[in-house]
Amino acid sequence: MSGVRRAGSVRAKTAIGATAVVAVALVAAGVVVLLALRGSLGGQADADADAEARRVAVQIAAGTPYQGLELPDAEDHPVQVVDRDGRVLAVSDGLEAISGTGVPGVTPDPGAGTGRDDDDADDPEVGEVGDVGWRGEGRATVDGESAAYRFAQVEVTDPRDETVLVNAGASLEDRRSTVTTALWSMLAGLPVLLAVVAGVTWWVTRRALAPVEGIRREMAAITASADLSRRVPEPDSGDEVARLARTTNDTLAALEASVERRRRFVADASHELRSPIASLRTQLEVGVAHPELLDLPGAVADTVRLQNLASDLLLLARLDADEHPARESFDLGGLLRAAVGRRAGDRIPVDVDTDGLETDGAGTSAPGASGVEGAGGTARVAGSRGRVARVIGNLLDNAQRHARTVVAVQVRAEGAWVVLRVDDDGPGVPEADRERVFERFVRLDDARSRDEGGAGLGLAIARDIARAHGGDLTLTEAPSGGARFEFRLPRV
Repeated sequence: MSGVRRAGSVRAKTAIGATAVVAVALVAAGVVVLLALRGSLGGQADADADAEARRVAVQIAAGTPYQGLELPDAEDHPVQVVDRDGRVLAVSDGLEAISGTGVPGVTPDPGAGTGRDDDDADDPEVGEVGDVGWRGEGRATVDGESAAYRFAQVEVTDPRDETVLVNAGASLEDRRSTVTTALWSMLAGLPVLLAVVAGVTWWVTRRALAPVEGIRREMAAITASADLSRRVPEPDSGDEVARLARTTNDTLAALEASVERRRRFVADASHELRSPIASLRTQLEVGVAHPELLDLPGAVADTVRLQNLASDLLLLARLDADEHPARESFDLGGLLRAAVGRRAGDRIPVDVDTDGLETDGAGTSAPGASGVEGAGGTARVAGSRGRVARVIGNLLDNAQRHARTVVAVQVRAEGAWVVLRVDDDGPGVPEADRERVFERFVRLDDARSRDEGGAGLGLAIARDIARAHGGDLTLTEAPSGGARFEFRLPRV
């Protein structure tokens, strides 16, 4: 249930996060739109006020008397004409109060004259209309109702060379109503849109996480059943979830193989230990009952065999645990000569070839021609001297066990590698079985006795040690037709 809650939490968090991001984006966009709309409508109001002020100013410049000016309806465009002294010359009909123009009066001065003397009625000269000198917001009261307006002021000179100011306004109420309507429309639509975003995100996330939930359920079933042969479903989407499923199945396959190897190892180890223990117990029981029949050499041989097998199993366990012993630099050629020297009396002689390598009898490299230790053709490697010696011993044991007349060993420094080759003139190993010999407890010759053939761990141990040192151990055919084992390590 905890896995389900976590999956649901992911869906909820994703939906909430997406909704929050969309909400912030929509609010920001709405603010920008409203500000732009308000600015655009304000610009239109300025243009209307400018046009109305100029229309009245043109009449004044043409000499139209102030009482005869054609002024617009005060509710739409309140107009106020004043002189520089603040005396009101003309206002729109119905205008009861005005603010924001600098002159609060709305009653024309009775002494306001005409724009042209009677004697100059035929004079074609007209006044001059100036530019808009001021814009601003104010209020006007018409028929008892006060409203906001955008005012523009135009300076005009009449034919008598008197300068007056025309203040004309454009209503802002309709424009503000438009902005308010847009705002409420956005506020009304925002929850609906956010609900749609949250629902779609929840649905999409649920579909996206459905394969993950399937993987979780199958992994829980595998854990409960301990059946590592089962696999999680792999979706065909080819996305990250599909790759996760494939990686999970690869991990399960590797885990299954590891568990199977360990199971076989335990079974084989138990079988291999059972024989020498049973034989040793039988001999000891016979010796207790009949001391004269005790086979002491056989008991010692079984004990030694049991000791060697226990040592091999312990070393394999250490290799599987990736245990790293102390590393040192040493000469592989010298280590080989020391190992061969201890086999001087063996049935099958070992011929060692280290031509071209600079070694001394102590198993260390002698200085090269340049006077630097390890220069030129030395065969120095780094690692555990004891484990590398174990590889050499296992390879020599295996070669002597199968050789007919001689075992040939050579060490060469080849570029960045030091290569040790062990050849025998025995029957060789078929190509199809050359990898199987490195498996644990594998003996190709089933007719061989365990005493002669060992437990089948020597080559497996040798390869594991080689790879733990950054090298490798391979099997090919020797020039004599027998087997050639090539042990390769990085050169120091």
